[in-house]
This record gives sequence, structure tokens and C-alpha cells, in this order.
Amino acid sequence: METRQLEYFVTVAEELSFTRAAGRLFAVQSTVSAGIRALEHDLGTTLFERSTKHVALTVAGTAMLPEARRAIEAVDRVRTAAAPTSAGIRGRLRVGIFTNLEFVDLPGIFGEFHDHHPLVDLQLAASPSGSTGLADDVRRGRIDAAFMGLPLQDLAGFRVLSLAESGFSVVMPATHPLASRRTIELSELAHERWIDSPDGFGNRIAVDRAFASARLSRTITTQVADLGEIPRFVAAGLGIAVIPTITYVPADGVVLARLTGHDVDWRLSLISRTSPSPAVSALLDLLEHRFEGTGDSPAPQGGAISGRRARGDGHAASVWPGRR
Repeated sequence: METRQLEYFVTVAEELSFTRAAGRLFAVQSTVSAGIRALEHDLGTTLFERSTKHVALTVAGTAMLPEARRAIEAVDRVRTAAAPTSAGIRGRLRVGIFTNLEFVDLPGIFGEFHDHHPLVDLQLAASPSGSTGLADDVRRGRIDAAFMGLPLQDLAGFRVLSLAESGFSVVMPATHPLASRRTIELSELAHERWIDSPDGFGNRIAVDRAFASARLSRTITTQVADLGEIPRFVAAGLGIAVIPTITYVPADGVVLARLTGHDVDWRLSLISRTSPSPAVSALLDLLEHRFEGTGDSPAPQGGAISGRRARGDGHAASVWPGRR
């Protein structure tokens, strides 16, 4: 049994397609198929049910998948421990990310990470089901870590690094009857047409729970996966929205007001499994360093807040420190 065969197996299991797995692995499909067949021969069992249109894990394959992931991680640790100090960390780092959020400087973060750890293979991906999908991907070992907007009580069983915290703001067209208000209570918005993220996104979960706690209901007429795009949909007259203040991307024709009358915040975290790989540990160290020693500071609308575990209660567009 070879480590490469285990990598083939895990990738095919994640993609449920030999073609897509080969693309991810930068290998030809015949090589991946041959590697899987050799692994099945060595183990004396079939790992996949195959047809011309369908690939699925067998019972044995399902049982083997978490063990194969742990074996690959263990090999990465061995290689890192055995390598000369100058060689640095090896292996891969698969990270779940948000898309289209200006306050998260992903190029800066991972550019700095690559400068320090050039032998690590970086793989970044978003989830169509938001933070809930990313948490499930980490739990199942499909990715190693994820930026996350779920409440802390939903993150039991993970290692959690809290990065930023924010209140919520109401986003309204400038012509809305409440547009002149600086604060608006949740109960005043129940009758509105709403724009919100799909089910599973951390901000959607927080607002849904606030409505349930207040025994209120609402009508969501438009769902937008990219938080940064929501103000533009508000400007187009499709409804109002409530978003974490720090995620706000300025748009013409909209105004903000602070949401009151509820006890809920949005938190940005990075989560990983409780025994992170060397690459994940290095990412955690980098993020802690980037936030270390930077105090909270208020900001005007469209301005910026910087700080480790910064709290965004003003009308802010950014909490992410610049690249050092």
C-alpha cells in the first residue's frame, strides 16, 4: 500500500468521480483507476461501486475513508518532522473560505502563508451551503480548516480561533420610510420583504434565531449567497436586509441603521479539527500573529475596524488588518 494510492482513494471518495478526481490530482484518469484497483487488490475488498454513470463508496470504502484521511495526515506529520529545519512544513492545506467579502484579505493571508511555507500545497474552496456546509466538510475531513460565521454554540467538537465579532445592521433603500432612523428594532421589520442568505449561512441562522426568540415571522423573497452583494440587491428595490455590520460593502442608493431589540452577534472564526496538522497549526499561528496587539477602533460608515477579535458595531466595511 502506497500513500499515493490512499490519496487517490480519498480524492475519488470526495468527488465520487474518477474524472474529477484525476483533475484535482493533476493525473490521468487511467493512473487513478489503476491505483484504486491496486489498493483494492492489496486490501482484498472493493472500495467503490462503479458504473458508466455512477460511482459510490461501498460499505468497506465508507469505513475506510476516515482512516485513510488520518493516515495521510500522519504521513504529512512524519515528513515534516523528518525534514531538515530549513525545508519547512510539507503536505497540503485545504481551507474553506468565504467569497466576495472585502473585509477578509484572503490573498494577503495566503500570500504570507506561502512566503513562510512554500512547500505546502494550498487548496481553497467555498461551500454552496455556507458555514454549515464548511463545518460539515471539516468534520468529515474533506477540508482541514474553514473560515466560519456560525455561533460558538454550533462549533462544539472543533478547535476554534475567534477572529472578529460584529453586530447587525439594517440595509434599506434610501427612499425607505425608516431611512432617516439610526436604530431600528427587529419587530419593526417583520412585515418587510427580505433579502437574505440561503439556509445554512451563519448570518441567516443568527437572524432566524432572533426572529424565533421574539416569536416573530418574516417573508424572504430573495436569497443571495454572497453577503457582499446583498446591498446591491437592496438598492435594486427587492427588499430590505439585515447583515453583519462588518460585511457591509457600500452601494449607491442604500442606507444603514443599527439593529436593536435582539441579543445576537455574528462572529468570524477559523475552525479545524482538535488535532490539527502542521500546516493548519501554522495557519493558526499566522492568524493569531496578524491580530496580536491591535486594539479595537471605531469607524465611520464605509471605514475600517482593525483588531484581534475586533467588534464591529459601527457602520464598517473592514476588520481585517493589512498584510504585515
